[in-house]
Amino acid sequence: MKKYKRRLYVILSFILCLSVVDPISATTISELRDNVKKNQSQLKNAQKQADEAQEAQEGVEEEIQEIDAELVNLITDINLIEEAIVEKEEEIAETQVEYDAAVAEKEEQYASMKIRIQFMYEKGDSSYLHMFFGAGNMGDMVNKAKYVEELYDYDRKLLAEYEDTVKRVQELWDTLEEDKSELETSKTELQEGQAYMEELLAQKRTEYENYGVMLTKAKQEAATYTARIKQETAQIRKLEEEERKRREEEERKKKEEEERRRKEQEALLAQEGGSSDAEEEPKKEEAPKPTSSGGGKGQDIANYACKFIGNPYVAGGTSLTNGADCSGFVMSVYKNFGINLPRSSYSQSTVGKGVSYSDARPGDVIYYGGHVGIYIGNGQIVHASTERTGIKITSATYRSIITVRRIV
Repeated sequence: MKKYKRRLYVILSFILCLSVVDPISATTISELRDNVKKNQSQLKNAQKQADEAQEAQEGVEEEIQEIDAELVNLITDINLIEEAIVEKEEEIAETQVEYDAAVAEKEEQYASMKIRIQFMYEKGDSSYLHMFFGAGNMGDMVNKAKYVEELYDYDRKLLAEYEDTVKRVQELWDTLEEDKSELETSKTELQEGQAYMEELLAQKRTEYENYGVMLTKAKQEAATYTARIKQETAQIRKLEEEERKRREEEERKKKEEEERRRKEQEALLAQEGGSSDAEEEPKKEEAPKPTSSGGGKGQDIANYACKFIGNPYVAGGTSLTNGADCSGFVMSVYKNFGINLPRSSYSQSTVGKGVSYSDARPGDVIYYGGHVGIYIGNGQIVHASTERTGIKITSATYRSIITVRRIV
């Protein structure tokens, strides 16, 4: 009876040893992970706002460049027109002398012709008859008749020259004035266009500055959330490390206590001579073998991605063998399983559904902000890292995690 009481004491002590566990800081770690998740969501929104503001600012900047180029063209055209106006005014000044001479010639021709016409019409036809009948012979009469005919021809010629001179002077003047007027009109239109473009340029510069303020604010918010995520991630790592050491210490103490009690039990059994009861000593349970989390298609994706470890990193590349960048690598791996993902890392951070890192499974896509990798389990990712290292395996927490996306 005494022997069984001692055995019962040993067994109860062993059970008590197994059941005594110090409280862990899981609640604190859980809260920190929730905070990280919230900050990751806020960071993602801030990055999206920053991307939108930057994209809009770049669009306005292109418009500003186009307006600047248009203004240069307008100002150049205005300068050319101003020079043309000056040249036209000089041409008008030069032709003023010709114009004045033509006017004087016109007036002189008119006065001379007016005198002759007035004389001939005042004398009437009798003067011409008297001139003919007063001729001494037929030759003299013919000569006088020829003179009269030449006089009429001369007058007609003077009249035609007079009309041509008047027409030429008027056309010259009209052309010069029309050219000048057209140049001045074009100059006015270009100046109006310049004023409009300068006003539009001022508006676009204001828009550019506004987007700059938005971009700066979004970047500041992103930096704040990034700092929080880094700080909280560091705290999680610290607490996890402390928890690991605490458990190791507990395990060490538990083993020491088990060993001590085992020795006590052996000593008691030896004193009682109960060697036959040694067979009743409980067998030690084998520790369960660790198993990797996840499985199915996600595990297949992770296993397939690992086949390309060591292949090169190529900016803009999508080839799993000849080289790919981070998002090109993820996209091509998933494409092999009939899943089409967007090309950029940011776009890939929006597909599927978000899960916490503590729930990550092989095949999940982890986004770090400008970089992505494929989770393969055991706290590791495979990713196209850099041109120096190529495609490799890295700790999943080597950088602050923005989001974990489950696609399969």
